[in-house]
Amino acid sequence: MKKVQFNTPAIPYLLLFPQIAIVAVFFLWPAAEAVRSSFYLEDPFGFGSTFVGFDNFIDTVTSTNYARVARFTGVFTFLVTVLSLGAALLLAVKADKVLRGASSYKTLLMWVYAVAPPVAGLIGILLFDQHVGPIVKFVAMFGWHMQIGVDYYDTAFAMIIASVWKQIPVNFIFFLSGLQGISKSVQEAASIDCRSGFRRFWTVTFPLLAPTGFFLLIINITYALFDTFGIIDVVLKTEPGNNPVTLVYKVYLDGFRGNDLGGSSAQSVLLMLVVFILTIIQFRLIERRVHYT
Repeated sequence: MKKVQFNTPAIPYLLLFPQIAIVAVFFLWPAAEAVRSSFYLEDPFGFGSTFVGFDNFIDTVTSTNYARVARFTGVFTFLVTVLSLGAALLLAVKADKVLRGASSYKTLLMWVYAVAPPVAGLIGILLFDQHVGPIVKFVAMFGWHMQIGVDYYDTAFAMIIASVWKQIPVNFIFFLSGLQGISKSVQEAASIDCRSGFRRFWTVTFPLLAPTGFFLLIINITYALFDTFGIIDVVLKTEPGNNPVTLVYKVYLDGFRGNDLGGSSAQSVLLMLVVFILTIIQFRLIERRVHYT
């Protein structure tokens, strides 16, 4: 392969400068400011700040409310990740077998990808509306009277369903691409050696999808932790009360509505550490079981 050579040594740095500037302005600078603010008691109107050391972190980790939010965030992240990956994989396997009308079938499954998270939350609100929501009316037939925004678990259920619905098309696109990338000769050889479709999928197809699955695992955990903010905000209608919230939404509530800038900064730093640890665990432990072909 021919190597690219530049006549001037400064050209590569000039080409990298826009991306480096974006990372520095929109990630490194805010992250550094959050770390600095976490050690101060900030005046919400910007009239001054008082250094308090690790008091903000101590108050955060010893708070029973924060522990409750952290537990819900873990459950929420696990359910959204597992359900969205499982549903998308099932749909991708079925779509890969469709011969007639395949393009229309795949388009119907992918169109949700273009819906913004707040819009997905709004659609979720309509589906779970107390008066006209079809899901509320359906479950009422079985004696379940849902009260979104009032009952803790009903609200959590609506948040999880809306978040999973929004993420399925993304996973579906990648899984379908991975399935279509598997050699037909491998599939034919597997069908000859094993007549059971489930066993053939589990022993041949699924291992070949491992790199795609590992990538989507990281993407979905990140999505559940951060990108569901818009859905949660719309479902709660900015009135959380005793309803479930995630750690990211709690940072927003304490910082912008509670005017506790130092405490919310400490929470954001702790969340960054959690994501960093999860990333290390994923790449150190899970990736070892992934075989790239």
